[in-house]
Amino acid sequence: MTSFYPWWWLALPVLLLPIWWHRQKRRRPTSVPLATARFLPAAAPQQVRVWQWQDRLLLLVRCLLLVALIGWLAAVAVPWRGDTVLVDAGADRAWTEQQIAAAGMTAARRMELPPAPLAWLREHERDWRASARLLIVARATQLAMPAHLPQFGHRVELRTAVAPPAAASRPAAEVRHISLAAAEERGAAWRTLFAAFDHAGGAAQRHAISDAPQADTGLIVWDKPGQAPPAGWRAPHWWLGAGQAWPELVRTSTVAVNGIVLRYADSPRGRLWTSDAFPPRDAATARALYEAWRLLAAAPAPAYPAPSQVFAVAATAPTEPDARPANWIALALLALFLLERTLTHARRA
Repeated sequence: MTSFYPWWWLALPVLLLPIWWHRQKRRRPTSVPLATARFLPAAAPQQVRVWQWQDRLLLLVRCLLLVALIGWLAAVAVPWRGDTVLVDAGADRAWTEQQIAAAGMTAARRMELPPAPLAWLREHERDWRASARLLIVARATQLAMPAHLPQFGHRVELRTAVAPPAAASRPAAEVRHISLAAAEERGAAWRTLFAAFDHAGGAAQRHAISDAPQADTGLIVWDKPGQAPPAGWRAPHWWLGAGQAWPELVRTSTVAVNGIVLRYADSPRGRLWTSDAFPPRDAATARALYEAWRLLAAAPAPAYPAPSQVFAVAATAPTEPDARPANWIALALLALFLLERTLTHARRA
């Protein structure tokens, strides 16, 4: 059973009420006539508290009745929302009002556009009445085009504003800061490699090599076998020359890209990379290493913006698991209520 309104479970302390009621039960003492009682002043009979558990079965049934009632309130899905407009706060206000008026939703209730609105709407669709209409007004960049069109049980209309194309401008060259610490016989090979990287990247990419890492250093090349780097050196990535025995490299993961086999391991200093191809000894190996590193560092492709469209009401729209409370909750509630009334009547009789 899924709790759609879990705040109802905070009402569980209500179970203390029947317990308190049973503990506070008063009983009138039984009057027994005595022959000598006529010499005593008359006194009205009084009730006294009996601190004993009485009618335990009735108490249990009443507690279960309250638990079932709270569970039913927490699980039941009551459609209460009407026509609604989900508005992107960053969209142009005049355009937003124009789209809402064109859709005939001026009098509809407005809500702020949540993250991942289509997925959010599919999850909370049970809150809307069957006759409700929904309108999403947002910038195209706020909604990604889903791979499969979602199906809704309500009529959902999507209106997106396409941003005007930006003026073409020449992108500035990206500078990647690298710290190089290598033996003299290998330092020249590393510098030649990064010079080849600059040539392959064209004007959009350039590598700046320094002897010590800086705040914006993204890669440290350490190729000094038998020597440990300074304790304060940190960088997101490290390239370690072949043949170096670092404790972190005892357990590594392996990835093969473009014919280059790279081993890597995470450490407090950053991610450590090593390969038998470090440093490359020929142009073909250097080119393969460049392609492998470019693929590993590639950024995810931007999502395609979703165009304006109308999601028609699906005849068999999929429902969320346990979208409706099980009928057994209502039946159990009714059975407990009848049992409680029966026990109460039997006790009084």
